[in-house]
Amino acid sequence: MSVVNGNDQTVFWHRDLPPLDGELVGEHTIEAVSARVSGRLAQGDRMWGQCYEELMRAAKARLEQEIVRLQGHYAHVNRESIDSRHDGATDEGWLHGRFDYLLYRRQSG
Repeated sequence: MSVVNGNDQTVFWHRDLPPLDGELVGEHTIEAVSARVSGRLAQGDRMWGQCYEELMRAAKARLEQEIVRLQGHYAHVNRESIDSRHDGATDEGWLHGRFDYLLYRRQSG
């Protein structure tokens, strides 16, 4: 993973701005999901919170993979959409997230 201005941060969320030495190279989207849990998820309940934390860890890991794959240095997430999903056949619920981000590379020179 690339080191950015002396720290390891490569993913910047919403209002956290990436370093000023970045050159925008593209806009991309990733999707991530949490693990499935028994029953339906209701926003604000304990299981929602656990699934949300897991979803965000999965999203961060996916973003870090994409930064490397696309030969960038950092990503700035500027939009996200999170919703709950339910499988009636198994009575399991999970969270699904879609994250739009801008990919940056450090300027050379």
